[in-house]
Amino acid sequence: MGSVALHGVSSTQGMTPVRYVSDKVVPHLRPAGNDPVARDGDDSFRILFVTPEIADFVKVGGLGDVSSALPRALASRHDVRILIPAYREMIASDHEIEILGKLPGHAEIPACELGKITCSDGLVIYLLVCPELFEREGNPYCDETGIGWEDNDIRFARLSLAAAQLASGRAGLDWQPELLHLNDWTCGLAAGYLHWWGVEVPSIFTIHNLAYQGLYDMSRCQALGVPASAFNMHEVEYFGQLSFMKAGLVYGSHITTVSATYAREITTPQFGCGLNGLLDQRAAKGELSGIPNGIDDSWDPRTDTHLAQAFAMNDWRGKRANAEHVRRLFGLGVSSGPLFAVVSRLVHQKGLDLTIGAAESIVRAGGQIVFIGRGEMPVEKALRNLAARFPGAIGVNIGFDEGEARCMYAGSDFLLMPSRFEPCGLSQMYAQRFGSLPIAHRTGGLADTIEDGVTGFLFDEMTLESYIHAIQRAITVFRATDLFYAMRRAAMAGRYHWRQSIEPYSQLYRTVVRGSETPHAALAAAR
Repeated sequence: MGSVALHGVSSTQGMTPVRYVSDKVVPHLRPAGNDPVARDGDDSFRILFVTPEIADFVKVGGLGDVSSALPRALASRHDVRILIPAYREMIASDHEIEILGKLPGHAEIPACELGKITCSDGLVIYLLVCPELFEREGNPYCDETGIGWEDNDIRFARLSLAAAQLASGRAGLDWQPELLHLNDWTCGLAAGYLHWWGVEVPSIFTIHNLAYQGLYDMSRCQALGVPASAFNMHEVEYFGQLSFMKAGLVYGSHITTVSATYAREITTPQFGCGLNGLLDQRAAKGELSGIPNGIDDSWDPRTDTHLAQAFAMNDWRGKRANAEHVRRLFGLGVSSGPLFAVVSRLVHQKGLDLTIGAAESIVRAGGQIVFIGRGEMPVEKALRNLAARFPGAIGVNIGFDEGEARCMYAGSDFLLMPSRFEPCGLSQMYAQRFGSLPIAHRTGGLADTIEDGVTGFLFDEMTLESYIHAIQRAITVFRATDLFYAMRRAAMAGRYHWRQSIEPYSQLYRTVVRGSETPHAALAAAR
């Protein structure tokens, strides 16, 4: 179909930029075309990676990093393209947006334009251009005050609907995915639409955090195009509400999550968020897997341009230069004691209450703490009060800056991660790569990526006493210089890279698309 390019699109005085709009509506159905790129044998697939955020443009949490890095890692073997809403950050970027056509609406979900960005490295990103839904101040989920958008059900149903339209050939493109890779509740309805339409395109549904489920009043089903017959306990109903997450769990061909431990945890009442029964059933059928996240090559202290001074393993003078930079940045006093960092969303899940409770013990032991992040207002207020209570020893930045966060990983001696649950976690991997030893609760991906007493410190009970004991262990090691440096070297040598995820995902893609064996057997073979 025809396309129209948007050149130099930018916002002026907060107004929506003028566009050149194609007047063509996509045909109802069009057969899939061949890939425009060479494919590497029969085990290479066309994959549409559907996500609400990507670190290239807009990032709220770890999903943004995953959405940027994983498709690029998989590109060596598959034709992976991304589908994401066109947020204001994308519209205002320097990238040219090519408008490919229009996607029709459904029920009360509005029509939208389908655009395309091609990144400098060749990654193709399809954009849902719908200003009334996506071009707003705030982040993909909330307004500037942290309150969720009232129409998030329509917004993310639009994303799911577009994914299903592309998968079913209703987007009028010369490219059609053989598989959808859906991420978290915002994409859950895509698997549902395919099921309700009778379209046999398989999907992988990845849980990044089961606690966020996308729950809406049952009266919204009609507006979202959810059949009344699907609103029952075996499909999309969750304690009387419509659950986007449950749609993905029920209708997805296979479920993955982002660590082996978390995959086991969510089948239990403690971590299953009321969905443990369903997840246990899928696991029993070999339809639930844990594939860990990784980090990309930008996380290299030898080459990272964000740092005050680049450094390598055993170049502790370079690491100290970053520590001095962070202390100046946060207004801390000169110190030879340990520097602790917290780089986190400031929410209950992350255990900030424990860190606030342990802060006095850290300061009394000669330590200092720096915090960066944004989240729940009571947590932000508590951290500001903590910094006021310990001036020169505790510094807080309510917000987020990528360069500042990287300097904190590089300059700190320890990273504090007392998460109540942690599906995977990336911060501990970033910290280890930069020679900062994580102190973390033994849960989810933290348990899988931190070797207690070797590459970090783990504590078992989610109590202040257990946490402070782990911190005291860390301070004792800090004072035993040779052991501390040995742990640093071990942490920096461990590589949790995305390359390690390519084979497990490729095996799973092959299994789901071709249906040749159980996913469990395929993943076991990949390992």
